[in-house]
Amino acid sequence: MSPPIPLNQRNLARLPVDVARPSYDRALLRGGIVHIGMGGFHRAHMARYTHDLMERRSDALEWGICGVGLMPGDVRLAEVLGLQDNLYTLVERDAESEQATVIGPVARTIFAPAEAEALRATLDDPSTRIVSLTVTEAGYCLDPGTKRLNPDHPLIAHDLAHPDAPQSAIGIIAAALRRRRDAGLAAFTALSCDNIQHNGDVLGRAVLDFAEAQEAGLARWIEDRASFPNTMVDRITPVTQPTDVVTFAERYGIEDAWPVFSETFRQWVVEDRFVAGRPAWEEVGVQFAVDVTPYEKMKLRLLNASHLAISAPGELAGHVLIDEAMHDLRLSAYMAALMDRETGPTVEAPAGIDLGSYKASLIRRFANPNIRDTTARVNMDAPLNYLLDPLRDRVRAGQDSPLLLYALAAWIRRLRGYDDRGRTIAVRHVMADTLIPLAADARAVLALEPLFGDLAGHPALVPGVSDWLAAMEVHGTLGALGRYLDGD
Repeated sequence: MSPPIPLNQRNLARLPVDVARPSYDRALLRGGIVHIGMGGFHRAHMARYTHDLMERRSDALEWGICGVGLMPGDVRLAEVLGLQDNLYTLVERDAESEQATVIGPVARTIFAPAEAEALRATLDDPSTRIVSLTVTEAGYCLDPGTKRLNPDHPLIAHDLAHPDAPQSAIGIIAAALRRRRDAGLAAFTALSCDNIQHNGDVLGRAVLDFAEAQEAGLARWIEDRASFPNTMVDRITPVTQPTDVVTFAERYGIEDAWPVFSETFRQWVVEDRFVAGRPAWEEVGVQFAVDVTPYEKMKLRLLNASHLAISAPGELAGHVLIDEAMHDLRLSAYMAALMDRETGPTVEAPAGIDLGSYKASLIRRFANPNIRDTTARVNMDAPLNYLLDPLRDRVRAGQDSPLLLYALAAWIRRLRGYDDRGRTIAVRHVMADTLIPLAADARAVLALEPLFGDLAGHPALVPGVSDWLAAMEVHGTLGALGRYLDGD
């Protein structure tokens, strides 16, 4: 058997015929986009759309992507992509088949902590007209209660004290806009691709809060000249595992040190507010809208809330994979009931969307056995606000929410660090040092204002969550759920 072919520009013509590869001339790529946070989601989503556009029209090559890593774990990704000429393979899977495509619009990768001057020069280049980011909600350094910039966050405190050596995404964007103003250059569009409701508004407020803390005139200039469109992004993209790299090489005969795997479904809805031009992404399936609010609310309340709601009890019951959890009839019935009874009623259908069909599609997508997304990943990555936001609406309306409270109880139960059979669960959270010692005391956890905001200690939460936890102790996490669904 021949050894796998190393993935790089020189070897593209040697790749197996069943692997699609760029037809455009990558030597003509020019930098138009800087993307902060080069994780799997960006490479499966925004970069994929940009690749598709470059396949259609040569002028799209001016929107080449410079990927930026901020976290220590990004060092290896920058090294891998550098060795592969910034090429990687995206494998898109449905329940029956898959398609592998080499993705080519990434022109350069920068690890910011080690290449600060290179990042600065790229952001200051007038050809950079969009600065996008996928850094998760934690990367915005927000106060959990107000959703505004937290000036006491260690990264923000550092960046305010050292504005020319920023470490946070917010500080980097604000510093780049300040330099552009001082140099008489145009502002850029800052484009959030994170799963945060009103993500562009949240990003804009954070940047303006940061700028205001430095200089009121800078904040006014940014508000007048830059833009922060809201977006809704959707594509399930699990973290690539070492075993995935091995099986990929065996299946395709390609040596790619960091391929990306995703479902075939993808969606991107974007407010058309770009101050310095944009790619013609609408030609490859991106939907531009005046207001993305109905779309993002639908997705966050139905997809993201459901994902987290089944992942905590799923992991406590011993289910490693999301699709395994969905094949437990109690969890699939729970997800359907949660959407029908509690989260769905907080959502109005966007134009052209049938909510019944959308909810049914989510159940099919989560049950896709070829995605191999893990309950642990969702539990570690998904912010608790996915559950709290619909819960807030229902509390304000005076409506009971036993199914959301079950999800919240399972999330708290998981903090104890072991599942229903006593097996260890890794608990990772920005407040882990506070949460883990309180895990056995639901009232103490629910009283944490930095986590729950205006719901901290709320009487609509505490008794119901406590009752669920007591039932889980007696009947097990899924046993308690099954008894409830059966009407016992």
